[in-house]
Amino acid sequence: MATLVLIVFVIGYLAITLEHNLKIDKLIPALAMMAICWAILALGHLPVFEVNAELKQLIPSHLEEILLHHLGKTSEILVFLMGAMTIVEIIDYFDGFATIKSFIKTTSKKRLLWIFAFLAFVLSAIIDNLTATIGLISILRKLIAEKETKIWFTGLIVVSANAGGAWSPIGDVTTTMLWIGNKVSAGNLVKLLFIPSLICMLVPVFIASYLPAFQGHIAQQETFDQQKGKYSSRMLYLGLAAIVFVPVFKTTTHLPPYVGMMLSLALVAIFAEIYSNREFTIGAATGDAHQSPVHKALSKIEMPSILFFLGILLAVAALESLGMLFHFAESLTASIPDLDVVVMLLGIGSAVIDNVPLVAASMGMFPQGLDDHLWHFIAFSAGTGGSMLIIGSAAGVVAMGMEKIDFFWYLKKISWLALLGFLAGSFAFMGLRMFF
Repeated sequence: MATLVLIVFVIGYLAITLEHNLKIDKLIPALAMMAICWAILALGHLPVFEVNAELKQLIPSHLEEILLHHLGKTSEILVFLMGAMTIVEIIDYFDGFATIKSFIKTTSKKRLLWIFAFLAFVLSAIIDNLTATIGLISILRKLIAEKETKIWFTGLIVVSANAGGAWSPIGDVTTTMLWIGNKVSAGNLVKLLFIPSLICMLVPVFIASYLPAFQGHIAQQETFDQQKGKYSSRMLYLGLAAIVFVPVFKTTTHLPPYVGMMLSLALVAIFAEIYSNREFTIGAATGDAHQSPVHKALSKIEMPSILFFLGILLAVAALESLGMLFHFAESLTASIPDLDVVVMLLGIGSAVIDNVPLVAASMGMFPQGLDDHLWHFIAFSAGTGGSMLIIGSAAGVVAMGMEKIDFFWYLKKISWLALLGFLAGSFAFMGLRMFF
């Protein structure tokens, strides 16, 4: 019966990776395989276990208890993400990201590359790499008309955004998972990964700046629409400050991060309602013209992504509860004693398959405690390794859709740059960890 659970997981995972071929949203197989896996555990009366990190062994448990435990841990991540998504949508409601346009005044391709790279690196650490990529591509469209040049810029934005998301506890879903799962602390994550992530961004951008695609000036520059909202800048800074406040709240109160995110959301929502000159009322909206900005933001958050994370995380939890991941980790470390090689292989693997289940699986595989260097390296590898293929990260997938980037074009033009950045950052991490 345990083998049947594994078969269901593999089939479900294949369906997720082939969603474009099957024309089925990946949340459907994720939810189905989660429910079927746990149903097999229940109907087969299979023994379930909890991993004891201190003793490095499996402790027998009860099905209801272990399922509730995993649901609680998963819900912490999902509530956190929903809060962050809502704040970002509120910022967008007030056209807050239009403020960033004022920073871009040059027509030099090389200078533009560096501006977009650093913007992607910084913004992704604050509002997550996916949102940063969407916002910057929207700005890029107003600057560059020529398609080939535009997709070159887009490719480097993806690499920079993924690098920026790796060193922040709120910059990528995987780092958020590790942070909320008490595998890494916010302070040590930033301290250990900022320089490797910066190198991971700098190396490909530096090399790319000497390529023919980034020589000369922009052929055509569109004049920006200056009709931004009265409170655009104010809501941008308020929203970013509210998100950055979350790690501070956790460090101060020792409460889970989602509590701080809910407080931040409440504060941003108050100002949003004040600035919209409408009282917040509970109930159905009367129409778009008079809709509350909070209601509007809540209607636009990515619920399919939330449900996908729910399915995939609980499906992986089923394998973990059977002890499969624990035993796989034992056999993996026995065959490849060097954990650095194992983690780098996970990073390369994240370019092919989604990094969320990879990190979820690793959290169940390895018993290392809080702030072990293994977790920091996993955070870096999973976050930046996805840049090596256009389908390897959420930022890459959305960029592919927005700019119609060909898979093989990216493989030929951008992948080698991302690989060099990944290797440079990995070696930088190995060198720096000796000093921390």
